[in-house]
Amino acid sequence: MSDNALDLLPRQDAAASPAASPQTSAPGTPASVTGAQALIRALEQAGVKTVFGIPGGAVLPAYDPLMDSTTIRHVLVRHEQGAGHAATGYAQATGTVGVCMATSGPGATNLVTAIADAYMDSVPIVAITGQVPSSLIGTDSFQEADICGITLPITKHNYLVTDPDRIPGVIAEAFHIASTGRPGPVLVDISKDALQGQTVFRWPDRIEPPGYRPVRTPHAQQIRQAARLLLAAKRPVLYVGGGVVKAGAAEELRMLAELTGVPVVTTLMALGAFPDSHPLHLGMPGMHGTVAAVTALQKADLVVALGARFDDRVTGRADSFAPHAKIVHADIDPAEIGKIRAVDVPIVGDAREVLAALIPAVRAEQEAGNRGDLTAWWKRLEDWRTRYPLGYDPAPEGLLSPQHVIERIGQLAPPQTVFVAGVGQHQMWASQFLTFEQPGCWLNSGGAGTMGYAVPAAMGAKVGRPEATVWAIDGDGCFQMTSQELATCALNRIPVKVAIINNGSLGMVRQWQTLFYDQRYSNTALRTGAEHGDQREPARGTRVPDFVLLAEAMGCTGLRCEDPADLDAVIEQANSIDDRPVVVDFIVHADAMVWPMVAAGTSNDEVMAALDSRPDFGDETD
Repeated sequence: MSDNALDLLPRQDAAASPAASPQTSAPGTPASVTGAQALIRALEQAGVKTVFGIPGGAVLPAYDPLMDSTTIRHVLVRHEQGAGHAATGYAQATGTVGVCMATSGPGATNLVTAIADAYMDSVPIVAITGQVPSSLIGTDSFQEADICGITLPITKHNYLVTDPDRIPGVIAEAFHIASTGRPGPVLVDISKDALQGQTVFRWPDRIEPPGYRPVRTPHAQQIRQAARLLLAAKRPVLYVGGGVVKAGAAEELRMLAELTGVPVVTTLMALGAFPDSHPLHLGMPGMHGTVAAVTALQKADLVVALGARFDDRVTGRADSFAPHAKIVHADIDPAEIGKIRAVDVPIVGDAREVLAALIPAVRAEQEAGNRGDLTAWWKRLEDWRTRYPLGYDPAPEGLLSPQHVIERIGQLAPPQTVFVAGVGQHQMWASQFLTFEQPGCWLNSGGAGTMGYAVPAAMGAKVGRPEATVWAIDGDGCFQMTSQELATCALNRIPVKVAIINNGSLGMVRQWQTLFYDQRYSNTALRTGAEHGDQREPARGTRVPDFVLLAEAMGCTGLRCEDPADLDAVIEQANSIDDRPVVVDFIVHADAMVWPMVAAGTSNDEVMAALDSRPDFGDETD
């Protein structure tokens, strides 16, 4: 698409940029630049192609040289939270560091939710904020906020820079820290006088932050112990987390699984790390995971956790999780090992290197005659998988089923489509009824569960991968939190596609009210006239907001689907539009629920396959 603004300008050497190479005062002397010019040149040196942000007084000095950069594209968002989520989506889709920028005070604090979201999901972003002049820091000056103090618990590291000489080195460190070890967000707060001051640009030859030495290579003895346990186990499970995706270890995971025949479960953040269609894959574990995946972990005698953190949404009540299993836990972050569950074999290292070491260790054990026999285990697993497959009840006559809508979007989407989900019922249905065959095709807010994530994250993903179709699967509640970024998409010609699963309510909260609060629907109805649990679709012309009109007002194509007979045609129409964003308002029935389910705070042994339907596993622990 030659006329698409997503086509970035050709990259040039950073030294050729006007912002990077101002005139020297005399031949042979180092070039004097402002701190702001040094910042832009440092971003160019770090390989940044896109920055999402909004200018303001304290950061304005940086925006002037940014205008001259020939290698960095700036996307002007409508809210700083959108900038942060867009940087996260960009990072998740490309595997590189995402960058967002905001001014001091409320500009910086508006980034906090997105930074916390990236921290929970270990996403590498660098957030750059302007700060009031250093002489005013601590005086409660206009638009001052201690953003370093505010974000200290939710960043991997952060910096307050008041000296222009420090800017290049800090930026280099920030990108190094964000992208190595366990990835995560780094914040760089730069005072206005540092941006305006003079300096000489010096890019560090080596980047070695004091005390920062992430371990990538696992210990050989622990690898051998893990291999022996894996082949000695009668009921082993590979419990795969998002660290496998971040490490680019999908191929190594497949090789290990096929070598051993051990079943695989992939968490919400790891979907696509192992093909859904692979016969060894049991699906997603946890609160809304498959019965087979949840139960396999509960009945296992060995759990090999790879890049996973034993999140409560996976374990249920932690003291009852996998009660008969030994634990091998491999993670690049040593703080995660043993944090939730006592570990028999701890392995600190990058998931790809761990798997690459495990494969020959397992082969050596097999050649020595230790092969194991999983026949009885697979007989039980196949029984659970056959008796308790994922499914859903049909919608009432003439109404759309939300599960069917999402399923058909996945089936009709072009190959290599990237799916981005908001948070709630639609997120869980998307995880269940879309098919994930490779990593990098599924983005969502897992740890923080941030409503409003989907639209800006999809925007960032599309900027990072302009050749891919990007579908955001969002709820009508989530969508209204950050829908203003559709204007950003339209003006910047970022043609995302948004499916609003419109059930007229805060769906997951309503599901909990149905199950645990005697159907008392307190403040979860979103549709006009839907108080006190009345979820009937209002008459045409009384929808507030009308998502089709809202989309069109922001320069997008707006479509609506209410009749099941029109479903495929509407999805195909959305898929055919590539020159602007598309929003499809799918009016679905309000009473659909997400099953299976493990109620919060209960044991995974209490998994419910459907309403009033508890599986029978045929043993004494049922």
